[in-house]
Amino acid sequence: MNIYRGCNHGCLYCDSRWDTYKVDDFDTIRAKDDTLRIIRNDLASKRLKGIICTGAMSDPYNPLEARLNLTRNSLMLISAYNFGVSVITKSTLVTRDTEILIDIAEKAPVIVKITITTSDDKLSKIIEPNAPPSSERFNALKHLTDQGIFAGVLLMPILPFITDNVENIEKLVDESAKAGAKFIFARFDVTLRGNQRDWYFNKLDKLFPGLSTKYKTLYGDTAFCSSPKAKELNSLFRQKCKQYGILYRMKDIVRESRKAYTQPSLFDML
Repeated sequence: MNIYRGCNHGCLYCDSRWDTYKVDDFDTIRAKDDTLRIIRNDLASKRLKGIICTGAMSDPYNPLEARLNLTRNSLMLISAYNFGVSVITKSTLVTRDTEILIDIAEKAPVIVKITITTSDDKLSKIIEPNAPPSSERFNALKHLTDQGIFAGVLLMPILPFITDNVENIEKLVDESAKAGAKFIFARFDVTLRGNQRDWYFNKLDKLFPGLSTKYKTLYGDTAFCSSPKAKELNSLFRQKCKQYGILYRMKDIVRESRKAYTQPSLFDML
């Protein structure tokens, strides 16, 4: 469910800028026409219930949403038709809809994934300039988990030579645990393709002079650029998650998010 086109967070690594997605003037947010009618009709026509995902292409909680309430009203429709929802966001505005998410969770799975790539507010304002600082996102996460909502962190992407260090991973998991995160899903790489790759390198030249040359030397034309420390950091990350009892494998996260709604089989009851 992509209600909006474009995003104003200005994240230097955003894969949605890739021209394959055909989103012109990406930094300008536009609401799609007749959104709520289309969503209502789609939900009403489905014979099988499922989970509606939003936030993969454009943050559903952008500044325009604060005025238009399209995401909020869409969640109400999702609740009315007894569907579940999966939300990806960097915005603290998601806490505004806590009561609706709780209402959905009484009938179907709900999972909220808050993207946090660094534990350092100063660095987050450099690489994600128009998104709320990381500390505010942790506060939003705590608000949601305190209300019983299944919520956690998307730790992705990890930017080589910028966020791929032990201190960042350790502190990010520590802060997630304090916020009650049920899960952290991490990827220790960044995707660089086409015009989005050019955008990233241009930003690196301004913010981290000389770093784009280091990328080009190390990765060449590789689209998926893994941190040179990926193996070490992934091991540390898993160890820290186990320490706090935080889920980190996707299959475990999905299973736990749907656990309350999985009907036991005959064999389970024997």
